[in-house]
Amino acid sequence: MTKIKGIMIVALVLVLVQLGLTQTGSAKVVDRIVAEVNNDIITMSELRNMQKSYQAQSGIKPTEKVNKHMQREMLEALIDRKLAKEEAKRRGIKVNPMEVQEALNRFKQRNNIPDDATLAKGLANEGLTLKEFKQQIADQLTQDQLLAMTVRSKIVVSDAEVRRVYNERFKKSGTQLHILSLRLPFPPGATVAQKDEVKHKAETVLIAIKRGESFRQAAKELSLKVTDVGYVAQNDLDPRLADYLKKLKPMEVGPVATPGGFQLVQVVGRRSGEGPSFEEVAPQIRQMLTHREMQKEFTEWVKTLREKAHIKIML
Repeated sequence: MTKIKGIMIVALVLVLVQLGLTQTGSAKVVDRIVAEVNNDIITMSELRNMQKSYQAQSGIKPTEKVNKHMQREMLEALIDRKLAKEEAKRRGIKVNPMEVQEALNRFKQRNNIPDDATLAKGLANEGLTLKEFKQQIADQLTQDQLLAMTVRSKIVVSDAEVRRVYNERFKKSGTQLHILSLRLPFPPGATVAQKDEVKHKAETVLIAIKRGESFRQAAKELSLKVTDVGYVAQNDLDPRLADYLKKLKPMEVGPVATPGGFQLVQVVGRRSGEGPSFEEVAPQIRQMLTHREMQKEFTEWVKTLREKAHIKIML
């Protein structure tokens, strides 16, 4: 089976879960301490839970080679989270259950998950409980509040910078894309075998296309139907997806991995369209720039916590 190549767009609910881990070694894992952070510890099971959360959302497992690097990166991220959580507690920052549930509801809505029971079933297949998943959301919300408290006042986004981004990304890019799409969703609570079966279907279609068959014909052979999405404004797409589609050759079919399965897309045409006005998108641009700068400032601020902390890594 050939591997799907191309961009893998993964919707993640947690900022610090951008780095994935995959299980190595035997199935039996003995929990152990992998780091000390002041009076707290990080265990191997915490790293495993982050891995499970990533896999539950993306359905993707990094290779063993990539995993070794990712494991250390994830540990560094967890150390920062421990320090941030400790500082949040000192400052009296608390996240109430309603905020966690609202964030969970947004996650389910984005990923077309009908209810908690369906989500719990999917998480269980990855060895993660709904309670553990909610705790990860709560930790991230706590960190977000700390971020706003510590660095928000330092961030100033000028009108000139907002205007510059608008001119570069919106004003001149009223392009519309004519897209054909084939969605290959995972069944609710899909097992690893079921996910592999869906991936195999996607790869089979791509192989048929490389042999010279049309997108529609390749899908029809597997009793699948290609949907003509029509023209879509490029600015309405996720920026990462838009960048990926720009790189596709004319009529080339590209794979996209999503939390709920796979999607094959083909750009069959492009045309110029009228871009949104500055007034329409200025708030969105300002929010994006503010968040980006806050993340930079927060990374530097956490370094000061590290300098004062007792940290011992045993991984």
